[in-house]
Amino acid sequence: MKSNKSVGLLIIFLLITVALSMGFFPSVNEGVETGMAGLVPMENLDGTTQTIFDAVNYTRSIHILAMLLVGFGFLMVFLRGHEFSSLTATFLAVSIAIPVYMAAKSFLPGEYQVMNISGFLFAEFAAASLLICMGAVLGRLKMDQYFILAILFTVGYIFNEWLLLESGVFRGFLDTGGSVAIHAFGAYFGLGVVATTDRKFKNKPAPKTNKVSNEFCLLGSMVLWLFWPSFTSSVASPERTYLTALNTVLALCGSTLATYIFTKLIRGKIEVEDIANAALAGGVCIGSVCSTASPGFAMFIGICAGTLSTLGFSLIAPRISKLIRGTDTCGVHNLHGMPGLLGGLFAIGINHNVGAQVGAVVTTVVVGLILGRITGGILGFFGTKEDTYNDESDFFVEEEVEEVVEL
Repeated sequence: MKSNKSVGLLIIFLLITVALSMGFFPSVNEGVETGMAGLVPMENLDGTTQTIFDAVNYTRSIHILAMLLVGFGFLMVFLRGHEFSSLTATFLAVSIAIPVYMAAKSFLPGEYQVMNISGFLFAEFAAASLLICMGAVLGRLKMDQYFILAILFTVGYIFNEWLLLESGVFRGFLDTGGSVAIHAFGAYFGLGVVATTDRKFKNKPAPKTNKVSNEFCLLGSMVLWLFWPSFTSSVASPERTYLTALNTVLALCGSTLATYIFTKLIRGKIEVEDIANAALAGGVCIGSVCSTASPGFAMFIGICAGTLSTLGFSLIAPRISKLIRGTDTCGVHNLHGMPGLLGGLFAIGINHNVGAQVGAVVTTVVVGLILGRITGGILGFFGTKEDTYNDESDFFVEEEVEEVVEL
């Protein structure tokens, strides 16, 4: 009886939150900004204003580095016995993706400005997408194979970025904060790698967690939550910076509340995996419309994203595992894949460009999966990790000594 009453109160609370959010829904902002590529640099700014804006964006770029190294790094420390490998792989991925992206863009035809703060930000976005991809296969690659994955992924990311934002095929595509280009692409590229490589690990040990590893995972989640507004607002025009940051925070609030409600409804108790991951889904989903949605719409988007992500971790994940015949270690499909695609589709309500949005979403999934499968095949030539989800094959690991406390 008490349980039924609690469930009823949670549902009522969620409905009230949705109703309050929808009250602000009609005030969607006019003036649509198209894609990430069209936002920086702002050529209409005078020299002094541009310098100030670059200085502000430098601060945001450091925030994003904190997300990449501390946020993503500790989010992936949930694997017990694989903590050193998770953090080191994060170091390597970021250290490869940023220079490879900037070097590759500097040699491509076109007027790319990589030696400025804008070029650095876009390189960080590539690194973020790589870390998302890496989460799908985490624990099943040798440390050296992360080098190969990082290089191949970054090249594939540049191709997909060009296709969505610069080729002109999807003119009018709205993806300001990279829900599709960054999050969804990284997730489906990772699933493609899993689908190609995971058959080699059928009889290997399964991933494990414990209280300490989950506590560090929650730390990483909170760092990501904290700095996410800098991630999205770094590509918005100056006059929309505050709106973008506010929309991002409200979307994260919505997904956090929805995650709590649905993890309780579905599982009966709070699942750490849900809170650490699905609570961030609002930041993923709001990306496409972060600078153009109204605050109420942003909150609504966050609630939808948190709900979808929690359903993904609790109910949809086993079906996806059967479909790709492999294990998505970090659940990137639940946190970045589905919410990223949902964010791309939500943008239709603002730019009313169904063809561009749906076309870009479908293209990202197809390109990500195909390039991921090709990359997985190439990684196979570099051997197979024997001790999955274990540091011992790559690190000098001291044996754990259990401390006995006398009462």
